[in-house]
Amino acid sequence: MYSTAQIREKFLKYFEQKQHQRVASSSLIPAEDPTLMFVNAGMVQFKNVFLGLEERSYKRATSSQKCLRISGKHNDFEAVGRTPRHHTFFEMLGNFSFGDYFKKEAIEYAWEFLTVELKLPKEKLWVTIYEKDDEAGNLWKQYTDISPDRIVKLGKKDNFWSMGDVGPCGPCTEIHYDRGDSYTCGAECGLGKCECDRITEIWNLVFMEFNRDEKGMLTPLPKPSVDTGMGLERIAAVMQGVDSNYETDLFQQIIKKIEELVNLKYSSGNGGFPFRVIADHIRSSSFLIADGVLPSNEGRGYILRRILRRAVRYGKTLGLNKPFLYILVDTLIEVMENAFPELVEKRDFIIKVLKVEEERFLETLTEGLTLTENILREMKQENRKVMSGEEAFQLYDTYGFPVELTEDVLKENNLKLDKEGFIKAMEKQKEITRASSSKNDFKQNMVLANEFIKLDDTVFTGYDSMEEETVILGVYTLNGEKIEKVNINQNLILITQKTPFYGESGGQIGDIGKVYLDDQCIGEILDAKKSTDGRIYHIVKFTNEFDIKKTIVLKLNILRREAIMRNHSATHLLHRALNEVLGKHATQKGSFVDEKYLRFDFSHFENLTKMEIEKIEDKVNEYILAHGDVETSILPVEEAKKIGAMAIFGEKYGDEVRVVTMGDISMEFCGGTHVKNTSHIGSFNIQSESSVGAGLRRIEACTGFETINRARELDQVLQALSGQLKVPTKEIQQKIQNLQKEIKELNLEKQKLNTELAKTAVNKSIDKVEEINGIPLLIEEFNGKTMEELRQISDMYRDKLGSVLVVLGSKENGKVNLLVSATKDLISKNVSAGSIIKAIAPIVGGGGGGRPDMAQAGGKIPEKLSQALMEVKNIL
Repeated sequence: MYSTAQIREKFLKYFEQKQHQRVASSSLIPAEDPTLMFVNAGMVQFKNVFLGLEERSYKRATSSQKCLRISGKHNDFEAVGRTPRHHTFFEMLGNFSFGDYFKKEAIEYAWEFLTVELKLPKEKLWVTIYEKDDEAGNLWKQYTDISPDRIVKLGKKDNFWSMGDVGPCGPCTEIHYDRGDSYTCGAECGLGKCECDRITEIWNLVFMEFNRDEKGMLTPLPKPSVDTGMGLERIAAVMQGVDSNYETDLFQQIIKKIEELVNLKYSSGNGGFPFRVIADHIRSSSFLIADGVLPSNEGRGYILRRILRRAVRYGKTLGLNKPFLYILVDTLIEVMENAFPELVEKRDFIIKVLKVEEERFLETLTEGLTLTENILREMKQENRKVMSGEEAFQLYDTYGFPVELTEDVLKENNLKLDKEGFIKAMEKQKEITRASSSKNDFKQNMVLANEFIKLDDTVFTGYDSMEEETVILGVYTLNGEKIEKVNINQNLILITQKTPFYGESGGQIGDIGKVYLDDQCIGEILDAKKSTDGRIYHIVKFTNEFDIKKTIVLKLNILRREAIMRNHSATHLLHRALNEVLGKHATQKGSFVDEKYLRFDFSHFENLTKMEIEKIEDKVNEYILAHGDVETSILPVEEAKKIGAMAIFGEKYGDEVRVVTMGDISMEFCGGTHVKNTSHIGSFNIQSESSVGAGLRRIEACTGFETINRARELDQVLQALSGQLKVPTKEIQQKIQNLQKEIKELNLEKQKLNTELAKTAVNKSIDKVEEINGIPLLIEEFNGKTMEELRQISDMYRDKLGSVLVVLGSKENGKVNLLVSATKDLISKNVSAGSIIKAIAPIVGGGGGGRPDMAQAGGKIPEKLSQALMEVKNIL
């Protein structure tokens, strides 16, 4: 029996012997492709190659790609654990041809690998082809020995593949494994007739031979290509003779560890459902964290949080009430470390993220149950039998309380959930998430790239030169329409044969400068960008008409570029300093550099202390003063990794990479522009340190002349304070502390006076209590009272009167404060402060809520305060 690791290696070696380049799996985060949340197929990392926007040094490739299907149209989340073959995380084995071989070889390779290498019985295999692709059908019959009656024609839904609404597409042929009559679902069981587990798809061969335009017209591609995908988990289940992917060696070790933790035995039926969910989710969550995703309330981080919390929830059904997922990481590493060494490298960080998130969610569960109980109490007082979708969604979205748990609690209380309302609230949030301008930018960039690809290459000379004599390759409108005559004072796109201008990428802003013709400035370059195919183009506004066939000179703003280089080089030194001071887990998660400052995001779970910030700043300045030479080299990506060069999260790298080395301090993959020596940075000053998400910190800093400007500004502030406080600068802090002490004492005195005044007012107001339907009611309207003061007055009334419904309102700074409180005896009479506040708050243009005994709200229509207060009488 083959292990999964043996199958993976056998596949990759087989295609290496067929002259395919073995390519490592890319990150789960698609590089430079905001149209995808996660990589969901093996072809994603080759997308630009298939589109003709990128060239590789090879025409054939093979890989075992990490994939995640939990968003968009490929979303298997709810099916995970319920079926034998659905997962959030899986591996896609694939072989690819970029305009090299086509249908014949793809079919031959697939058949040979399955029947000769893996020795699968030929009589167990079925093949489907697109109903109009007779060529594929004939090739199967001519070049393999499959029985012709096992070739089935299916329609476009099953056997025609598209990259998107427009672009490369083509028919596909799928290979299926027949598990035998004992798995038959009925008389109509068969390919294209049912979706039972008897016949399982194991390999899909996609033949990209057409290009679909906006009108749906198909035209043949000049270089047809091949993209195949075989799920490793599925072929492992077939080879190991088990009924479910979860019974393969990929999952069994993890499931056995879960058995140890819960002291229960796994079963393949419904009782094993929580085991399967946890085993799947520890894989997807660990790989996501290893690839730089951290739990949060938006985007990819939100997906990770959902995965983790679902696993924790099903852990609770097995009796796991303490953090446990982090304990499974070492077992996962034992299973996967040979194929994915990043799990070993990031082990400690993965464990820390999982444990912190589990602890937070267990606290959230407790808080969520309390909030649910409050809603249930209000529902019973209002005689409601159905919880609204909005209430359930607030519990889910704001507090992370799973809707399934909400339904369980409701069932226990013989209540129901407005599930349709919940789904609508979910859809509304999804629409907001989908509205992403970055996707529109990406599509526009693709349009430009498809135009630019018709031109000769643009050579970047900006590592060594600040100006360049060159010829124009093309001038375009911002929409990508080519023009032959420049328009004056209009933003246009300029593409040249050579350019010293750095196009915005890798966190570094684009260069600006001027265009010259015969020593005369004829235009201003407002920005430099990179298209999807890596070409640098300029956003330019011409001030003079000229012949675009003439040679021009591009000159960038040198002082600005030098400031950018100082900041960019400083990010490399900062990265090293963070590793030294905080630990190896403090890795880069994003950056931005312009001429004014640098911004650096990194993984870390705690606020930095003042001492840590000072240490980091001192370290960077120490590196600057070390006078380390900055050198660059171009190396094959694997060789660069072997010598210790650090790759940066979220960046896309080709076969060769540029490595930037700064003395013996730093060595990173980087395509940006840098100083020649660390001493040229001058100095480094941290301006701020803050949180930008769970486990994600941000440092903003400046270098060079900006540190001088900052010091000067701070000195000016100190001098101004010194003058206003009439003390020397050294005594400013003490003076402020003395003033704060005086203010605190005055506030305490004021508070005492307000309390005495409130007591007097309470005694005078007792006679204002009136009874409405057996409920003692006291309404008071004030001016200038804060919410805290209203709470104090309310407590005094309740203490003094014993049984009373207190309704207070105050106009404060053009706004309204409302407070309603009820004594315990009135709550038993179905009086709810929360319900009353919800009814009267809209009158003053506000909203609020609270418990049956105490609720508050704000408003913005003070002139309607009296009306809102009097409405309580009508309610009673």
